[in-house]
Amino acid sequence: MKKVGRVLSYLLVAVLASVLTLWTADEVSMSKLDALENLIENRFIGDVDRTAIEDAAADAMVAALGDRWSYYIPAAEYAAYQERMNNAYVGIGVTIAAVKDHSGYEVTKVNAGGPAEEAGLLAGDVIIEVEGQSCANMDVNTCRDLVRGEENTQLELTVLRGGEKLPVTVTRRHMETPVAEATLLDNGIGLVRIYNFDSRCADETIRAIEELRTKGATSLIFDVRFNPGGYKHELVQVLDYLLPEGPLFRSEDYTGKVVVDNSDAEFLDMPMAVMVNGDSYSAAEFFAAALSEYEAAVVVGEKTSGKGYFQSAFELPDGSAVGLSIGKYSTPKNVNLAGVGITPDVVVEVDEQTAFQIYSATLDPMQDPQILAAIEALSK
Repeated sequence: MKKVGRVLSYLLVAVLASVLTLWTADEVSMSKLDALENLIENRFIGDVDRTAIEDAAADAMVAALGDRWSYYIPAAEYAAYQERMNNAYVGIGVTIAAVKDHSGYEVTKVNAGGPAEEAGLLAGDVIIEVEGQSCANMDVNTCRDLVRGEENTQLELTVLRGGEKLPVTVTRRHMETPVAEATLLDNGIGLVRIYNFDSRCADETIRAIEELRTKGATSLIFDVRFNPGGYKHELVQVLDYLLPEGPLFRSEDYTGKVVVDNSDAEFLDMPMAVMVNGDSYSAAEFFAAALSEYEAAVVVGEKTSGKGYFQSAFELPDGSAVGLSIGKYSTPKNVNLAGVGITPDVVVEVDEQTAFQIYSATLDPMQDPQILAAIEALSK
């Protein structure tokens, strides 16, 4: 009996080996990932979500590059990504911030002329329900996705105003996100907050500066704190308006091609300061660096992130996309900021609560320690 058992064991091993050999032969022409996907689809005992598998694989492939600046965008999120880059979206025209007890989202700003203003929403209202769903402990991205939707559709909200619950119906519309905003402070100081360097940045920034000059501004403070960067051509156009003749920006792509963007002789001759922090990235850092290297502005705030590579977004066959680092860039004096960033001329750190107030634009400018430091620097 023992001998028979040994023979049967050998036969079983031989059968299993032949099955394995046959499968390997079938898959030999496939890549490892194709073979693995095929194996999972045909042999896995449970249900298979092919989209989830491919998204996870693509995300892991990009992560394996070890480049913190490259990223994968699932197909379901690509439209929202394009909206952000275009500074446009379909929504109601409000800025919201979570309340301290996490019971809802306070409306911190209502865009003039937008559907929220037309529906009667006010700054200070707390949104506690969206489409019948409670906002208590709701993630901000979930709340945003519920508020946004298809153009010309209605949105049902419940808001808390002065302790009273009010139903509000708002019609979603195509909205453009402000890219640059101007505020005239005391003593002829103009404050220009630049939210990003994506679409329309140059036009809106230059318009904001001209508006402030018309109102009597004699010096400028640029605020690029929490600015994630954006398009090179938008950055170069703003710098060309501000700086005298000379190099503005140097870039080198994956082929080794070097491009130097230059400014013409016309420039804005005004005292300037620029505020940065640890969430100033990419174009925001190079904006501050260029102004500093030309000695056109004093830099105030906190050390920046140190991003020295630029990315291009490539759409994939299934509608997803990958933002891939394809080159590096440097300042007018050919300094690469990767991993280094910018250390301000005047270092002013703020606590977490103050930083959040700056980010959400709820802090009075004259209570902002970094703005006050910039004003003092301009006075010198």
